[in-house]
Amino acid sequence: MGVAIQKTQADPVRQFSIFLANKAGRLLELIRILHSRQVHVVALTILDTTDSSIVRMVVDDPDQARAIFHEQAVAHTESTVVAVELGAATELPKVLSSLLEAEINILTTYAFLVRPEARPALCLNLDDNELGAQVLGRGGFKLLGQGDISR
Repeated sequence: MGVAIQKTQADPVRQFSIFLANKAGRLLELIRILHSRQVHVVALTILDTTDSSIVRMVVDDPDQARAIFHEQAVAHTESTVVAVELGAATELPKVLSSLLEAEINILTTYAFLVRPEARPALCLNLDDNELGAQVLGRGGFKLLGQGDISR
């Protein structure tokens, strides 16, 4: 009999996917609005298309960010992601191997910009985030919750 899989994370990291017009200055405008309300981006990636960009970000205050996006009519979606701290940047192959062995696909990944004690960390969107978190936890990796990255 296999080990039971924990189906929920107590403190999941929230990712926002924001849809912006592909125009110079739009990202800066958004970041300035967030900073003016003491919301800081801690992880960021951008997917560029012809007419628009999809900005994926993790912030230190997702509730405040959500309120700002609604107030400013910023088109966005919200989802949970797996955040994993690496003891060193050289541990990336071990993370990838652990996920491969469990046949878990990586949909998107990007690095954190800011981390306490300057430890590297990855934001992972997996085809099964719950199983991926369990696999990485069993592999000895430290999983981060929203509380670990919030101020």
